Amino acid sequence: MSQSHTVPEGARRARADKVLAMAFPEHSRTAWQRALDADLVRMGGKPVGRDHWLVGGNVVEFSFPEVKPSELKAVKIPLDVIFEDKHLLALNKASGMVVHPGAATGNDTLVHALLSHCKGTLSGIGGVERPGIVHRLDRDTSGIMLVAKNDRAHRGLATQFSEREVQKEYVALISGVPSLLSGSVRKAIGRNVRQRHKMAVVEEGKEGQTGRDAHTDWEVIESFGSLASLVRCTIHTGRTHQIRVHMKSMGHVLLGDAVYGWKADTRLPLKPKRVMLHAEHIVVKHPITGKVLDLRAPLPKDFAKLVKDLRKAAKGAATVISTRARKEKLGQLA
Repeated sequence: MSQSHTVPEGARRARADKVLAMAFPEHSRTAWQRALDADLVRMGGKPVGRDHWLVGGNVVEFSFPEVKPSELKAVKIPLDVIFEDKHLLALNKASGMVVHPGAATGNDTLVHALLSHCKGTLSGIGGVERPGIVHRLDRDTSGIMLVAKNDRAHRGLATQFSEREVQKEYVALISGVPSLLSGSVRKAIGRNVRQRHKMAVVEEGKEGQTGRDAHTDWEVIESFGSLASLVRCTIHTGRTHQIRVHMKSMGHVLLGDAVYGWKADTRLPLKPKRVMLHAEHIVVKHPITGKVLDLRAPLPKDFAKLVKDLRKAAKGAATVISTRARKEKLGQLA
């Protein structure tokens, strides 16, 4: 469907893609460039290129290339939706679900499920009908994820994540009990030079090692004798395996995290079948309305059961519960 736009009188001379992207922010500059390259933007009946300069009073007619359907098959997989409108949704990802399709995955990824759940409501992000995923969780990690349904929402969320404006809190079960009730880890993280599937704390200036800054605040919510502790981690950066690596650097590997050195403890009432990490809380501005969304994902059954079993196993031992946990009554959630 063709539309028209008149550049306001007095507007500064600028490239066509920039002028149109500013006039219609619901479409990205990349989307405008695709339309310009496809000769779908015209002035006086003649195609306008992306490097054509527009001035006040110019009238252009435009349309957009047809959105290509995703090559991936939509698969009906139940999703635990926490919030949804026409622009985005927030869901509680189950442990075991892979986010993105890859060479070693099947048709059971989160993207496959979203194509089915959002059928008919997705616009062409990048010219292809697909959900806009701006952050991810590891296969084992459960918890809250945000998904954009259109270009404008995708750009808005991506900007907030890149500028570190999103508040992200995780809960984790770690081995042992930290000597302090709270703290902060500021250690750069990079690829493990010997085992490429792992990440590691990088020592600044050490030859052959490169990393990116990483910052995690942590607080003990509850301890279970000397067996384990339930901690809340607030991440200010989003590095791969950040919490797992930072907790390991403190000497407290996450329960179930064999990749980073966890070994089964015969004292545990239940052997965890996955890494015990859950993205529990996120605060973000709605990318379209600007409304603050304060969203929480309840603990999954396996996590909640292990917490209860640890309480029973540690009954009679010294237990620490943080002031914040008392206020939030986290024990009731678990």
